[in-house]
Amino acid sequence: MKVQFRLSPQTALVLDAFLERPRSWRYGYDISRDTGLKSGTLYPILIRLADHELVETRWETTESGKPPRHMYRLTPEGIRSARAQLRDYGHRKSSMVVLREVKI
Repeated sequence: MKVQFRLSPQTALVLDAFLERPRSWRYGYDISRDTGLKSGTLYPILIRLADHELVETRWETTESGKPPRHMYRLTPEGIRSARAQLRDYGHRKSSMVVLREVKI
C-alpha cells in the first residue's frame, strides 16, 4: 500500500535524513540538526508521518533523573514510501526547473 500525501520541501528533508540510515532510531534533536529545521516545523511533520504509519515512535530513558527522549524511525512501508515520494519529488522539481529555463 503506497501512502500519498503532499510532500513539502521540509518533509522531503526529513524523509531524506531518515533514508541515510532507514532502520535506525533517531532523536528529534538529531533530525533537527541534520535538516536545519526548527522544532515548530519538524515535530508536526514527524506527527503527520506517524499518523500515516510511515514513522514509528518510542520513548527511551537514557540516565536516571533525566527525562525520557522520543525516538523515531521509518517503518518498512515508510522506507518504501519515502523512496518513492522523494524520487517523484525530485522528478517534479527538475521538471519545474526545466520549465522555468524554457520561459526565460
